[in-house]
Amino acid sequence: MSQRIHLNPNAQRQQPMMGMQGGGYTPDPISRPSPANVGGSDDFLGKVQAYSSKIEDLIEAYTQPIRPYVPAMARFLIVVTFLEDAIRILTQWSDQLWYLQKHRKFPWGLSHLFLLINVFAMLAGSTGVIAKRYPDYSVFCLLGVVVAQGLGYGLLFDLSFFLRNLSVIGGLLMVLSDSLQNKKKLFAGIPSLSETDRRKYFQLAGRILLIFLFMGFIFQGSWSFARVLVSVVGLGACVMVAVGFKAKWSATFLVVLLSVFNVFINNWWSVHSAHPQRDFLKYDFFQTLSIVGGLLLLVNIGPGGFSVDEKKKVY
Repeated sequence: MSQRIHLNPNAQRQQPMMGMQGGGYTPDPISRPSPANVGGSDDFLGKVQAYSSKIEDLIEAYTQPIRPYVPAMARFLIVVTFLEDAIRILTQWSDQLWYLQKHRKFPWGLSHLFLLINVFAMLAGSTGVIAKRYPDYSVFCLLGVVVAQGLGYGLLFDLSFFLRNLSVIGGLLMVLSDSLQNKKKLFAGIPSLSETDRRKYFQLAGRILLIFLFMGFIFQGSWSFARVLVSVVGLGACVMVAVGFKAKWSATFLVVLLSVFNVFINNWWSVHSAHPQRDFLKYDFFQTLSIVGGLLLLVNIGPGGFSVDEKKKVY
């Protein structure tokens, strides 16, 4: 592209000489970017990273006294929905039988057997997870309960039930991943994967599944400004958990957010005991506690090898 020139009318005209530029015009100056402007975005990113690191250091410092108790508390919260469900079946035995026989068309003996197996599996599996005894078998036992109840009660294709139980499964996978840390042999039929690789895959699947409860919260219910704000912020934290970027910080944020949401939205204790909505709120309350437990376990053991946080340590 040719350069524009301006004629200076006040300049004295001179005879141009060969090989020299005439003095009657001057070229427009060309502006060049300042080096400070080029590095402005890098400085901003550096400040954000420094600020986030300070927040992480503060979280580490203030949570240090309770950190030894976090794994046990997380395990208990993960299985608390199964314990509550087992107690509810025992205390509402006749109602459960009536529903299975009347609405699900279970034969008389099969309905009793179905409930007994579920109660035994939930109590045994929950005890194993809390006590860290045979955690692999305990997790598979509770996974079987989730599938069996979805089929038995006809809730497998209910969107809310499906999303919530995906998150519960995510918490159980985090328990399985944690148990692989010191376990030498598991799934002997898969010799191509080391224990470390299996743990990475379980942590990845657990992280992704844990966020589905919040997806259900976003797509259900009436919209308001507060709901939109919480949904946008929470969705950002969910994406960070799924990809494993600042996973501990974002999981801690979701723990606080879901805990507040659980107390104010699923407040089953404020509903009359004869109201049918009470059982639904109670069920949602304890399931949300289980997902909070899965997020706490994520905070404790970390996002795993397949995450942005771990890749940043390598590079």
